[in-house]
Amino acid sequence: MSALLSVTVIVFAYALLSRRLEAWSVTAPMIFVLVGWVIGPDGFALVDIGFEQSGVRLLAEATLVLVLFADATRVDIGIMRRQFFDMPGRLLGIGLPLTIVFGGLAASWLVPNISIAEGFLIGAILAPTDAALGKAVATNRQIPKRIRQVLNVESGLNDGIALPVVTALVALAAAGADLETPGHWAQFALREIGIGLAIGVAVGVAGGTILRSAWDKGWTTGAARQLTTMAIAVMAFSITETATGNGFIAAFVAGIGFRAAAREMHETAADLTEDLGELATWVTFLFFGVGLAGPAIRTATVGTVVYVLLSLTAIRMVPVALSMLGTHCARSTTVFLGWFGPRGLASMLFALLIVDEADLVGESTILRTVSLAVLASVFLHGASARKGSAAYVRQATQMGADMPEIQDVEDIREVRRGGQHDFS
Repeated sequence: MSALLSVTVIVFAYALLSRRLEAWSVTAPMIFVLVGWVIGPDGFALVDIGFEQSGVRLLAEATLVLVLFADATRVDIGIMRRQFFDMPGRLLGIGLPLTIVFGGLAASWLVPNISIAEGFLIGAILAPTDAALGKAVATNRQIPKRIRQVLNVESGLNDGIALPVVTALVALAAAGADLETPGHWAQFALREIGIGLAIGVAVGVAGGTILRSAWDKGWTTGAARQLTTMAIAVMAFSITETATGNGFIAAFVAGIGFRAAAREMHETAADLTEDLGELATWVTFLFFGVGLAGPAIRTATVGTVVYVLLSLTAIRMVPVALSMLGTHCARSTTVFLGWFGPRGLASMLFALLIVDEADLVGESTILRTVSLAVLASVFLHGASARKGSAAYVRQATQMGADMPEIQDVEDIREVRRGGQHDFS
Protein backbone atom coordinates (compact mmCIF):
# COMPACT_ATOMS: atom_id res chain seq x y z
CA MET A 1 0.00 0.00 0.00
CA SER A 2 1.42 3.43 -0.96
CA ALA A 3 2.10 6.03 1.70
CA LEU A 4 -0.43 8.45 0.21
CA LEU A 5 -3.19 5.83 0.07
CA SER A 6 -2.41 4.73 3.63
CA VAL A 7 -2.67 8.29 4.93
CA THR A 8 -5.94 9.04 3.16
CA VAL A 9 -7.59 5.78 4.26
CA ILE A 10 -6.57 6.37 7.88
CA VAL A 11 -7.77 9.99 7.85
CA PHE A 12 -11.09 8.92 6.31
CA ALA A 13 -11.63 6.15 8.86
CA TYR A 14 -10.78 8.36 11.83
CA ALA A 15 -13.02 11.19 10.60
CA LEU A 16 -16.02 8.84 10.49
CA LEU A 17 -15.53 7.83 14.13
CA SER A 18 -14.04 11.03 15.55
CA ARG A 19 -16.94 12.12 17.75
CA ARG A 20 -17.43 8.66 19.23
CA LEU A 21 -13.70 8.33 19.93
CA GLU A 22 -13.58 11.73 21.65
CA ALA A 23 -16.43 10.62 23.93
CA TRP A 24 -14.18 7.73 24.99
CA SER A 25 -11.25 10.11 25.70
CA VAL A 26 -9.40 8.87 22.62
CA THR A 27 -7.76 11.79 20.80
CA ALA A 28 -6.64 12.06 17.18
CA PRO A 29 -2.89 12.07 18.02
CA MET A 30 -3.36 8.87 20.05
CA ILE A 31 -5.00 7.11 17.10
CA PHE A 32 -2.57 8.35 14.48
CA VAL A 33 0.55 7.55 16.52
CA LEU A 34 -0.76 4.06 17.25
CA VAL A 35 -1.76 3.39 13.65
CA GLY A 36 1.59 4.74 12.43
CA TRP A 37 3.41 2.34 14.72
CA VAL A 38 1.25 -0.59 13.54
CA ILE A 39 1.77 0.05 9.83
CA GLY A 40 5.42 1.10 10.19
CA PRO A 41 8.66 -0.92 10.34
CA ASP A 42 8.01 -1.98 13.94
CA GLY A 43 4.58 -3.33 13.06
CA PHE A 44 3.42 -4.84 9.77
CA ALA A 45 5.95 -2.84 7.73
CA LEU A 46 3.31 -1.60 5.30
CA VAL A 47 4.82 1.90 5.19
CA ASP A 48 8.38 3.04 5.77
CA ILE A 49 8.66 6.82 5.90
CA GLY A 50 11.68 8.21 7.68
CA PHE A 51 10.66 11.00 10.03
CA GLU A 52 14.04 12.59 9.39
CA GLN A 53 13.17 13.16 5.72
CA SER A 54 13.06 16.85 4.78
CA GLY A 55 9.45 16.66 3.56
CA VAL A 56 8.24 15.37 6.92
CA ARG A 57 10.19 18.03 8.80
CA LEU A 58 8.68 20.68 6.56
CA LEU A 59 5.21 19.27 7.26
CA ALA A 60 5.82 19.43 11.02
CA GLU A 61 7.04 23.02 10.75
CA ALA A 62 4.08 24.10 8.60
CA THR A 63 1.70 22.35 10.98
CA LEU A 64 3.03 24.29 13.95
CA VAL A 65 2.73 27.60 12.08
CA LEU A 66 -0.92 26.96 11.15
CA VAL A 67 -1.85 25.71 14.63
CA LEU A 68 -0.20 28.67 16.36
CA PHE A 69 -1.90 31.22 14.09
CA ALA A 70 -5.34 29.59 14.35
CA ASP A 71 -5.06 29.31 18.14
CA ALA A 72 -4.04 32.96 18.41
CA THR A 73 -7.18 34.11 16.59
CA ARG A 74 -9.14 32.77 19.58
CA VAL A 75 -7.21 34.92 22.08
CA ASP A 76 -9.36 37.65 23.64
CA ILE A 77 -7.09 40.67 23.49
CA GLY A 78 -8.88 42.49 26.31
CA ILE A 79 -8.45 39.58 28.71
CA MET A 80 -4.84 39.02 27.65
CA ARG A 81 -3.96 42.68 28.18
CA ARG A 82 -5.42 42.62 31.71
CA GLN A 83 -3.93 39.31 32.79
CA PHE A 84 -0.72 38.75 30.83
CA PHE A 85 1.70 39.74 33.60
CA ASP A 86 -0.46 37.97 36.16
CA MET A 87 -0.51 34.39 34.85
CA PRO A 88 0.83 33.86 31.28
CA GLY A 89 3.75 36.20 31.96
CA ARG A 90 4.65 34.27 35.11
CA LEU A 91 4.49 30.93 33.30
CA LEU A 92 6.74 32.22 30.51
CA GLY A 93 9.10 34.35 32.60
CA ILE A 94 9.44 32.15 35.69
CA GLY A 95 7.95 28.73 34.94
CA LEU A 96 9.67 28.17 31.58
CA PRO A 97 13.25 28.96 32.72
CA LEU A 98 12.80 26.85 35.86
CA THR A 99 11.45 23.98 33.76
CA ILE A 100 14.56 24.12 31.55
CA VAL A 101 16.87 24.15 34.57
CA PHE A 102 15.06 21.36 36.43
CA GLY A 103 14.74 19.32 33.23
CA GLY A 104 18.41 19.79 32.40
CA LEU A 105 19.59 18.71 35.83
CA ALA A 106 17.35 15.64 35.83
CA ALA A 107 18.32 14.61 32.28
CA SER A 108 22.04 14.96 33.03
CA TRP A 109 21.58 12.62 35.97
CA LEU A 110 19.10 10.07 34.59
CA VAL A 111 19.60 9.80 30.82
CA PRO A 112 22.64 7.62 30.03
CA ASN A 113 25.53 8.44 27.70
CA ILE A 114 25.04 12.18 27.38
CA SER A 115 27.05 15.20 28.50
CA ILE A 116 25.79 17.83 30.92
CA ALA A 117 25.27 20.26 28.03
CA GLU A 118 23.25 17.62 26.15
CA GLY A 119 21.20 16.99 29.30
CA PHE A 120 20.27 20.66 29.48
CA LEU A 121 19.54 20.55 25.76
CA ILE A 122 16.97 17.81 26.41
CA GLY A 123 15.50 19.92 29.20
CA ALA A 124 15.15 22.92 26.86
CA ILE A 125 13.66 20.84 24.05
CA LEU A 126 10.99 19.41 26.35
CA ALA A 127 10.17 22.68 28.14
CA PRO A 128 7.69 24.13 25.58
CA THR A 129 4.09 22.96 25.69
CA ASP A 130 2.20 21.95 22.57
CA ALA A 131 -0.70 23.91 21.13
CA ALA A 132 -1.97 20.96 19.06
CA LEU A 133 -2.01 18.39 21.88
CA GLY A 134 -3.49 20.97 24.26
CA LYS A 135 -6.38 21.77 21.94
CA ALA A 136 -8.80 19.43 23.73
CA VAL A 137 -8.43 21.57 26.84
CA ALA A 138 -7.84 25.00 25.29
CA THR A 139 -11.05 24.80 23.22
CA ASN A 140 -13.27 23.30 25.93
CA ARG A 141 -15.85 26.03 26.55
CA GLN A 142 -16.79 24.57 29.91
CA ILE A 143 -13.40 25.64 31.26
CA PRO A 144 -13.34 29.35 32.20
CA LYS A 145 -12.20 31.46 29.27
CA ARG A 146 -9.42 33.09 31.26
CA ILE A 147 -7.83 29.72 32.16
CA ARG A 148 -8.14 28.43 28.59
CA GLN A 149 -6.45 31.56 27.36
CA VAL A 150 -3.58 31.20 29.83
CA LEU A 151 -2.77 27.77 28.37
CA ASN A 152 -3.25 29.05 24.84
CA VAL A 153 -0.92 32.03 25.20
CA GLU A 154 1.68 29.96 27.03
CA SER A 155 1.79 27.26 24.35
CA GLY A 156 1.78 29.91 21.62
CA LEU A 157 4.84 31.74 22.89
CA ASN A 158 6.97 29.30 24.87
CA ASP A 159 8.34 27.38 21.89
CA GLY A 160 9.57 30.63 20.34
CA ILE A 161 11.15 31.71 23.61
CA ALA A 162 12.80 28.31 24.11
CA LEU A 163 14.26 28.12 20.59
CA PRO A 164 17.15 30.58 21.21
CA VAL A 165 18.01 28.63 24.37
CA VAL A 166 18.03 25.40 22.36
CA THR A 167 20.27 27.03 19.74
CA ALA A 168 22.73 28.24 22.38
CA LEU A 169 22.86 24.82 24.05
CA VAL A 170 23.44 23.10 20.70
CA ALA A 171 26.47 25.33 20.15
CA LEU A 172 27.71 24.64 23.67
CA ALA A 173 27.20 20.87 23.39
CA ALA A 174 28.84 20.71 19.96
CA ALA A 175 31.90 22.76 20.95
CA GLY A 176 32.31 21.32 24.42
CA ALA A 177 32.99 24.83 25.71
CA ASP A 178 31.23 28.16 25.89
CA LEU A 179 32.44 29.92 22.75
CA GLU A 180 30.33 33.03 23.35
CA THR A 181 29.59 35.20 26.35
CA PRO A 182 26.21 35.08 28.12
CA GLY A 183 25.63 38.59 26.82
CA HIS A 184 25.95 37.37 23.25
CA TRP A 185 23.26 34.74 23.73
CA ALA A 186 21.02 37.16 25.60
CA GLN A 187 21.24 39.58 22.68
CA PHE A 188 20.60 36.73 20.26
CA ALA A 189 17.46 35.69 22.13
CA LEU A 190 16.16 39.24 22.45
CA ARG A 191 16.78 39.87 18.75
CA GLU A 192 14.95 36.72 17.69
CA ILE A 193 12.00 37.37 19.98
CA GLY A 194 11.88 41.09 19.25
CA ILE A 195 11.93 40.64 15.48
CA GLY A 196 9.28 37.94 15.75
CA LEU A 197 6.99 40.15 17.82
CA ALA A 198 7.45 43.21 15.59
CA ILE A 199 6.95 41.46 12.25
CA GLY A 200 4.14 39.29 13.62
CA VAL A 201 2.16 42.30 14.81
CA ALA A 202 2.81 44.25 11.59
CA VAL A 203 1.85 41.41 9.24
CA GLY A 204 -1.17 40.34 11.29
CA VAL A 205 -2.62 43.82 11.70
CA ALA A 206 -1.88 44.90 8.13
CA GLY A 207 -3.20 41.65 6.67
CA GLY A 208 -6.35 41.72 8.79
CA THR A 209 -7.03 45.39 7.96
CA ILE A 210 -6.57 44.94 4.22
CA LEU A 211 -8.60 41.74 4.09
CA ARG A 212 -11.45 43.24 6.12
CA SER A 213 -11.55 46.27 3.82
CA ALA A 214 -11.59 44.08 0.70
CA TRP A 215 -14.33 41.90 2.19
CA ASP A 216 -16.48 44.88 3.19
CA LYS A 217 -16.20 46.31 -0.34
CA GLY A 218 -17.13 42.98 -1.93
CA TRP A 219 -13.80 42.60 -3.70
CA THR A 220 -13.02 39.08 -2.47
CA THR A 221 -14.88 35.79 -2.28
CA GLY A 222 -15.39 33.60 0.77
CA ALA A 223 -12.93 30.97 -0.46
CA ALA A 224 -10.30 33.61 -1.26
CA ARG A 225 -10.77 35.14 2.19
CA GLN A 226 -9.99 31.77 3.79
CA LEU A 227 -6.88 31.27 1.66
CA THR A 228 -5.69 34.82 2.28
CA THR A 229 -5.96 34.33 6.03
CA MET A 230 -3.77 31.25 5.79
CA ALA A 231 -1.32 33.19 3.62
CA ILE A 232 -1.00 35.82 6.35
CA ALA A 233 0.19 33.13 8.78
CA VAL A 234 2.77 31.83 6.31
CA MET A 235 3.93 35.34 5.39
CA ALA A 236 4.49 36.27 9.03
CA PHE A 237 6.59 33.15 9.54
CA SER A 238 8.56 33.43 6.28
CA ILE A 239 9.34 37.14 6.54
CA THR A 240 10.48 36.75 10.13
CA GLU A 241 12.72 33.77 9.35
CA THR A 242 14.29 35.76 6.49
CA ALA A 243 14.90 38.62 8.89
CA THR A 244 16.61 36.16 11.32
CA GLY A 245 13.79 36.41 13.82
CA ASN A 246 11.66 33.73 15.42
CA GLY A 247 9.00 32.68 12.95
CA PHE A 248 6.90 30.72 15.45
CA ILE A 249 6.47 33.74 17.71
CA ALA A 250 5.61 35.78 14.62
CA ALA A 251 2.93 33.30 13.53
CA PHE A 252 1.25 33.37 16.94
CA VAL A 253 1.43 37.14 17.35
CA ALA A 254 0.18 37.59 13.77
CA GLY A 255 -2.93 35.63 14.72
CA ILE A 256 -3.57 37.99 17.64
CA GLY A 257 -2.99 41.03 15.41
CA PHE A 258 -5.22 39.57 12.72
CA ARG A 259 -8.08 39.10 15.20
CA ALA A 260 -7.77 42.71 16.38
CA ALA A 261 -7.75 44.13 12.85
CA ALA A 262 -10.31 41.80 11.27
CA ARG A 263 -12.79 42.38 14.14
CA GLU A 264 -15.91 40.22 13.84
CA MET A 265 -14.66 38.73 10.55
CA HIS A 266 -12.00 36.74 12.44
CA GLU A 267 -14.64 34.31 13.72
CA THR A 268 -14.91 32.55 10.34
CA ALA A 269 -11.92 33.80 8.32
CA ALA A 270 -9.47 31.38 9.97
CA ASP A 271 -11.66 28.28 9.64
CA LEU A 272 -9.65 26.84 6.74
CA THR A 273 -6.35 27.56 8.51
CA GLU A 274 -7.60 25.73 11.61
CA ASP A 275 -8.93 22.77 9.61
CA LEU A 276 -5.73 22.37 7.60
CA GLY A 277 -3.70 22.67 10.79
CA GLU A 278 -5.80 19.89 12.30
CA LEU A 279 -5.31 17.65 9.28
CA ALA A 280 -1.58 18.36 9.19
CA THR A 281 -1.37 17.53 12.90
CA TRP A 282 -2.97 14.13 12.28
CA VAL A 283 -0.56 13.32 9.46
CA THR A 284 2.49 14.55 11.41
CA PHE A 285 1.65 12.28 14.34
CA LEU A 286 1.06 9.41 11.93
CA PHE A 287 4.60 9.84 10.58
CA PHE A 288 5.86 10.15 14.15
CA GLY A 289 4.31 6.75 14.88
CA VAL A 290 5.88 5.26 11.76
CA GLY A 291 9.40 6.59 12.24
CA LEU A 292 10.08 7.48 15.87
CA ALA A 293 7.72 5.72 18.27
CA GLY A 294 9.19 2.23 17.79
CA PRO A 295 12.88 3.18 18.21
CA ALA A 296 12.03 5.29 21.26
CA ILE A 297 10.33 2.34 22.96
CA ARG A 298 12.96 -0.24 21.95
CA THR A 299 15.91 1.77 23.24
CA ALA A 300 14.30 3.10 26.44
CA THR A 301 16.25 2.55 29.65
CA VAL A 302 15.02 2.71 33.22
CA GLY A 303 16.68 6.10 33.63
CA THR A 304 15.08 7.44 30.45
CA VAL A 305 11.62 6.26 31.47
CA VAL A 306 11.99 7.82 34.93
CA TYR A 307 13.15 11.06 33.35
CA VAL A 308 10.20 11.16 30.93
CA LEU A 309 7.71 10.63 33.76
CA LEU A 310 9.38 13.37 35.79
CA SER A 311 9.41 15.66 32.75
CA LEU A 312 5.63 15.36 32.37
CA THR A 313 4.95 15.77 36.09
CA ALA A 314 7.29 17.31 38.69
CA ILE A 315 9.66 19.03 36.24
CA ARG A 316 6.68 20.90 34.79
CA MET A 317 4.35 21.14 37.78
CA VAL A 318 6.81 22.41 40.41
CA PRO A 319 7.94 25.40 38.29
CA VAL A 320 4.29 26.20 37.52
CA ALA A 321 3.48 26.13 41.24
CA LEU A 322 6.47 28.38 42.02
CA SER A 323 5.51 30.82 39.26
CA MET A 324 1.98 31.09 40.66
CA LEU A 325 3.16 32.09 44.16
CA GLY A 326 1.67 35.44 45.03
CA THR A 327 -1.26 35.17 42.61
CA HIS A 328 -3.55 33.53 45.19
CA CYS A 329 -4.61 30.96 42.61
CA ALA A 330 -6.64 28.06 43.94
CA ARG A 331 -4.64 24.87 44.29
CA SER A 332 -6.90 23.18 41.73
CA THR A 333 -6.01 25.84 39.14
CA THR A 334 -2.27 25.47 39.80
CA VAL A 335 -2.50 21.67 39.44
CA PHE A 336 -4.63 22.02 36.31
CA LEU A 337 -2.17 24.43 34.66
CA GLY A 338 0.77 22.31 35.73
CA TRP A 339 -0.53 19.02 34.42
CA PHE A 340 -1.93 20.21 31.10
CA GLY A 341 1.39 21.11 29.53
CA PRO A 342 1.70 18.43 26.81
CA ARG A 343 4.86 18.01 24.71
CA GLY A 344 4.48 17.59 20.98
CA LEU A 345 5.21 19.38 17.72
CA ALA A 346 7.69 21.97 19.01
CA SER A 347 9.74 19.36 20.87
CA MET A 348 9.79 17.10 17.81
CA LEU A 349 10.94 19.97 15.59
CA PHE A 350 13.69 21.01 17.98
CA ALA A 351 14.99 17.44 18.20
CA LEU A 352 14.97 17.05 14.42
CA LEU A 353 16.74 20.39 14.09
CA ILE A 354 19.59 18.98 16.17
CA VAL A 355 19.83 15.82 14.09
CA ASP A 356 19.79 17.85 10.88
CA GLU A 357 22.16 20.71 11.76
CA ALA A 358 24.36 19.59 14.64
CA ASP A 359 26.91 16.84 15.07
CA LEU A 360 26.49 15.80 18.68
CA VAL A 361 27.79 12.58 20.19
CA GLY A 362 24.49 11.96 21.94
CA GLU A 363 22.12 13.14 19.21
CA SER A 364 20.44 9.73 18.81
CA THR A 365 19.87 9.54 22.57
CA ILE A 366 18.43 13.05 22.56
CA LEU A 367 16.07 12.24 19.69
CA ARG A 368 14.84 9.02 21.27
CA THR A 369 14.40 10.56 24.72
CA VAL A 370 12.40 13.43 23.28
CA SER A 371 10.37 10.99 21.16
CA LEU A 372 9.58 8.87 24.22
CA ALA A 373 8.42 11.98 26.11
CA VAL A 374 6.19 13.06 23.22
CA LEU A 375 4.80 9.54 22.94
CA ALA A 376 4.00 9.44 26.66
CA SER A 377 2.45 12.90 26.49
CA VAL A 378 0.21 11.96 23.57
CA PHE A 379 -1.37 9.15 25.56
CA LEU A 380 -1.24 10.46 29.14
CA HIS A 381 -2.43 13.98 28.40
CA GLY A 382 -4.85 12.78 25.74
CA ALA A 383 -6.49 10.20 28.00
CA SER A 384 -6.76 12.62 30.94
CA ALA A 385 -7.98 15.72 29.07
CA ARG A 386 -11.70 15.00 29.30
CA LYS A 387 -11.85 13.73 32.89
CA GLY A 388 -9.27 16.21 34.14
CA SER A 389 -11.20 19.11 32.62
CA ALA A 390 -14.45 17.82 34.09
CA ALA A 391 -12.87 17.57 37.55
CA TYR A 392 -11.54 21.12 37.32
CA VAL A 393 -14.92 22.44 36.16
CA ARG A 394 -16.62 20.78 39.13
CA GLN A 395 -14.11 22.35 41.51
CA ALA A 396 -14.48 25.77 39.91
CA THR A 397 -18.27 25.48 39.98
CA GLN A 398 -18.21 24.82 43.71
CA MET A 399 -15.83 27.68 44.48
CA GLY A 400 -17.09 30.14 41.85
CA ALA A 401 -16.22 33.75 42.65
CA ASP A 402 -13.95 32.64 45.52
CA MET A 403 -11.27 31.76 42.95
CA PRO A 404 -9.25 34.96 42.35
CA GLU A 405 -8.13 33.80 38.91
CA ILE A 406 -11.73 33.74 37.58
CA GLN A 407 -13.18 36.80 39.24
CA ASP A 408 -14.45 38.43 36.03
CA VAL A 409 -18.21 38.20 35.61
CA GLU A 410 -17.77 36.51 32.23
CA ASP A 411 -15.53 33.84 33.75
CA ILE A 412 -17.93 33.16 36.62
CA ARG A 413 -20.78 32.72 34.15
CA GLU A 414 -18.63 30.34 32.10
CA VAL A 415 -17.95 28.26 35.21
CA ARG A 416 -21.60 28.09 36.18
CA ARG A 417 -22.60 27.09 32.67
CA GLY A 418 -19.82 24.53 32.63
CA GLY A 419 -21.11 22.83 35.74
CA GLN A 420 -24.50 22.33 34.12
CA HIS A 421 -23.39 20.40 31.03
CA ASP A 422 -21.54 17.21 30.31
CA PHE A 423 -18.74 16.78 27.77
CA SER A 424 -20.69 14.95 25.11
